[in-house]
Amino acid sequence: MRMGCGFLMIVLALLGTQTTRVSGAVATSGRQYEESNLVVPSPAMLGRCPRKCGNLSFAYPFGIGSGCFRDPDFNLTCVVDGGSGTSRLFLSDNITEVVAYGDSELSGIKVGWTQYIIINYNEEVTVVSGVDVYNLSSWLPPGRSFVGLNAVINVTGCGFDTYLLNHDSNTTFRVCSTTCPGTEITETTARENCDGTWCCTVQFSSFNGFQFSFVRQRGVDSSRVDHTSPLWNKMSVTTDYASLGWNVVDQANCAEAVRHEKTYACLSKNSSCTERRSAYSDGYWCSCNVGFLGNPYVADGCFRDKGYNRIQRVENCTRQCGDIEIPFPFGVEEGCFARKVFQLNCTNATTSTLQMEDDVHQVVHINIEEGLIEIKYIAYYQQEFLRIYIDEEPDLYMGYGETTLSQWAVANLTCQEAELDNNRYACISINSECLIVNSTKNRLYGYRCKCSRGFHGNPYIQEGCQDIDECNQANGTCEEVCNNIVGSYYCSKCPDKMDYDTTTRKCMSIKRQITYLGVIIGLSGGFGILLLILSGLFIVHRWKRYSQRQLRRRYFRKNQGLLLEQLISSDENASDKTRIFSVEELEKATDNFHQTRIVGHGGHGMVYKGILSDQRVVAIKKSKVIEEGEINQFINEVVILSQINHRNIVKLFGCCLETEVPLLVYDFISNGSLFGILHSDSSTGCLSWDDCIRIAVEAAGALSYLHSAASISVFHRDVKSSNILLDGNYTAKVADFGASRLVSIDQTHIVTNVQGTFGYLDPEYYYTGQLNEKSDVYSFGVVLIELLLRKEPIFTSESGSKQNLSNYFLSGLKGRPVTEIVAAQVLDEATEEEISSVASLAEMCLSLRGEDRPTMKQVEMALRVLQTERLKLCHVDPGNGEEKEPLLIPAREKGSSHQLVASDCGNANLPSENIKRCYTFEQEFMSYDGVSR
Repeated sequence: MRMGCGFLMIVLALLGTQTTRVSGAVATSGRQYEESNLVVPSPAMLGRCPRKCGNLSFAYPFGIGSGCFRDPDFNLTCVVDGGSGTSRLFLSDNITEVVAYGDSELSGIKVGWTQYIIINYNEEVTVVSGVDVYNLSSWLPPGRSFVGLNAVINVTGCGFDTYLLNHDSNTTFRVCSTTCPGTEITETTARENCDGTWCCTVQFSSFNGFQFSFVRQRGVDSSRVDHTSPLWNKMSVTTDYASLGWNVVDQANCAEAVRHEKTYACLSKNSSCTERRSAYSDGYWCSCNVGFLGNPYVADGCFRDKGYNRIQRVENCTRQCGDIEIPFPFGVEEGCFARKVFQLNCTNATTSTLQMEDDVHQVVHINIEEGLIEIKYIAYYQQEFLRIYIDEEPDLYMGYGETTLSQWAVANLTCQEAELDNNRYACISINSECLIVNSTKNRLYGYRCKCSRGFHGNPYIQEGCQDIDECNQANGTCEEVCNNIVGSYYCSKCPDKMDYDTTTRKCMSIKRQITYLGVIIGLSGGFGILLLILSGLFIVHRWKRYSQRQLRRRYFRKNQGLLLEQLISSDENASDKTRIFSVEELEKATDNFHQTRIVGHGGHGMVYKGILSDQRVVAIKKSKVIEEGEINQFINEVVILSQINHRNIVKLFGCCLETEVPLLVYDFISNGSLFGILHSDSSTGCLSWDDCIRIAVEAAGALSYLHSAASISVFHRDVKSSNILLDGNYTAKVADFGASRLVSIDQTHIVTNVQGTFGYLDPEYYYTGQLNEKSDVYSFGVVLIELLLRKEPIFTSESGSKQNLSNYFLSGLKGRPVTEIVAAQVLDEATEEEISSVASLAEMCLSLRGEDRPTMKQVEMALRVLQTERLKLCHVDPGNGEEKEPLLIPAREKGSSHQLVASDCGNANLPSENIKRCYTFEQEFMSYDGVSR
């Protein structure tokens, strides 16, 4: 299970270290850097400094050894493995390893090309029998100059919940869990899938450190620790992908940096300063100006482009990869391309798979004459500007998008500059010319070559531009005879008694033309009859399709499709993902509404399980019939749900209006309704008290959001346990907004026709017709007493008569203690104080006068206080008052119901395992049909 990026950013912000400036020095994480620590080496000194570690390259301000780096943050260490002889590059903490991305040889820290570093971090802890909690040491970026950009971390192990530690508040946040069912797999296979079985994933965005803690899950037998099995005897933390950004931070911004001439980092005269700020650091970085490349951090480091080699140095170069032609200046083998940035890799000639050297961009087609290359992105850089980062090579591509036609240049020079250097000038074909390629948006600056007018071919090779025979072109360059010459053509007329034949494109005698004309008429007649037959068949097919489209359009208009489209498109609060589906999409998703896809039946229709083309699993609500007046109710539900975005409210993906009865497309809620679990035959003992409190808090929070936090207030008008669904994690989802009403901020109530479900209906609303937010509060009070008494809102008493649950509850409170009327399971699991608190809250919600009832916000807060108080007891042992780890305290002994211990509420925020045994698949979507109970 993956945490959302927004939540992780909040947690990481709490974990981040504080940075302050003091008296000309910068202090971060307990380290100080003075100006005396900064090193500005001479070119001679840099010439003696190492520039590679294995296959990874680097440059100043990074370096290895004294005098080779700017300040201690940029001090690198190259470690050689004595056994394998491989070299590994580490940052200044000697823990964080610099690695290449994928199969690329680029390290990502080459100055002047990129401002990020790809890193690797590994740590593990040995698991032993009897120990259930393990803490890993924290990781921080190695120095003030670095900040985390993105990270995907894999956690491997068996039967543990992974928590992120917050040292400031001494609290934890669970971020993922690992389970270990079935046959054990290898650690490598576990990381490849990493779907929660043996391995789970944590994602970070804009972070400044992290620390993990592992807590063994309840029910996992720690005695199964097997020291011969790696997945049982250790928990491992490994980066799948992680990147750090880096800045020069001896000054806060460019203005301050320029004033300190001795320490100003942008030393090259053709360089410029750019400010870079983040949540954890500030500073600046340097880059060469447009038209220059190189290292801006050293004197004369930015220079003009001299990297183009105009001559192919080897013979018999591969110029084909499957169906793709590879013309010069591009090439596959060494010596077959004009510069490193034009090197390609034919990974599979059978499938015509041609990739650039970074293994990220796949080449589909190269158009030499137009200076275009068609690129398809195949890896991490989806939807990014086309960039090929190569040591001391300029950026010569300009493109954007998942699949794009990108312009390219051969060198970072103007045509005038390129022509001055005859040994490197790219346009070597005699009949070629130079064109400027310029884009300030993409920082692309340079030139390319093109064959002159009247010629075509490859201008980058000798005699590559060949004459175009305009007379063979199909566009009819001449009215009569065409005569081709080098680089052009001219037209002439036919001799006397001859006429120009457009078919043969020759001058022919008039008699021969008549013969040809007869043959042409005969053939044309035969083809005409055949074409007439085919046209008839085509028209019949089109007529059938037209009739079908017309019927669907009629249904669409009848079902208020135009109105719904206008409401969704004009409402700025509507969800971007709410859409109107075509009937073809839903037929494909449900195998043409096959009966095997039915997951729920009801009085008004059926619910189908479907899989959309984007692999989303959805529930499709299809009514049997719908009255004309119910169309507005249907539109009402779509409009309301399109404006709501809340984790405890069912997600509406859209609807279909092209059928006789409109269809609703919801998120697939896999575990049925609260009503189904509470009142099914097998429900006894299934829903724990902790489950009840958590579900009540989540449902109350959703209703509170509808009343007071949404962009426009919403009165649900049909709150009941069958409209509170439970998803795959048993999280409450409020559903069925067909009866709901939108209310402006300045309205306290609205007058409507009475609508709702008996047993939940507010008496005041029933008699007055005035709907307000307190009507939902009354209905929620009935749900609370359902949780307490485990009875249906209209139930059959022991005498056999029908009885109203709210009346039964209120009259029962007057004559006897509340503990005598609640369900036995609730009495066994909850304390008397908790039962009394919930009963009192329900009693206030059921007040006959709406003004005497609390608001849903007050109900939510009261339930959260009860949940919090119950959770606090998890941390205290009643015997000696010492603090305990949650989830690890033994269950209380039988008979101790008046004193709650930690094991009773250790999973107060998690669904009870018992719930999973208490519903049937057919019950999953009964709540969708809107049938009132």
